[in-house]
Amino acid sequence: MNYVLLILGMALITYVIRSAVFVLGDRIVFPPLVRTALSFVPVTVLTAIIVPMAVSPHGGGPELTWRNPQLVGALASCAVCVATRRPLVTIAVGLAVFFLWQGFVLR
Repeated sequence: MNYVLLILGMALITYVIRSAVFVLGDRIVFPPLVRTALSFVPVTVLTAIIVPMAVSPHGGGPELTWRNPQLVGALASCAVCVATRRPLVTIAVGLAVFFLWQGFVLR
């Protein structure tokens, strides 16, 4: 019973927070500094998710070697992103390098 209440409580809190954004979205005006800071949130969150997975894929210490296909794929993605600025190409090349590295180089 405690788990059900916990899940219902989390769902209620999530609903209230998300609906407040839609209900109050037009009435709240953020200062330019806050708007600028909020524009960096998606990049920061993605970086916080991807970098630990690429650097230490098994949860231990950092694996900064050529035998880490996640790191090689991430570095290839960074290079393609800087060169092309095209997200779909960046994702495709990163995945291709990861799978090819894992399938052919490490075998």
